[in-house]
Amino acid sequence: MKLVVVVRKDIKMSKGKLAVQVAHAAVECVLLSRRDKVEEWRKEGAKKIVARMSDLNELFELKREAEAQGIVNYLVTDRGLTEFKEPTITCLGLGPEKDEVVDKLTGGLKLV
Repeated sequence: MKLVVVVRKDIKMSKGKLAVQVAHAAVECVLLSRRDKVEEWRKEGAKKIVARMSDLNELFELKREAEAQGIVNYLVTDRGLTEFKEPTITCLGLGPEKDEVVDKLTGGLKLV
């Protein structure tokens, strides 16, 4: 079991902003997931992976694929109060889900 957060690499974020956006995605995915999946994920060590994707269009395509496969996902939109001048979609959380299921969508992505 793992939870994967995919961030956009076409936007600039400080390390702190990136960390907060990834945390938002992870927390929301856990809150949206079935309790039994979260418990299994936690028993296995609560593995989290952060990967990157080229741009917003690729992120939207990944979201569509995740939804088609029934994978819990959460798209994070920063409100635009600090580093961005307007609301900006920053990342997508997926899971927690079985490794082989989420790897079909994210296994080829580079890590952050």
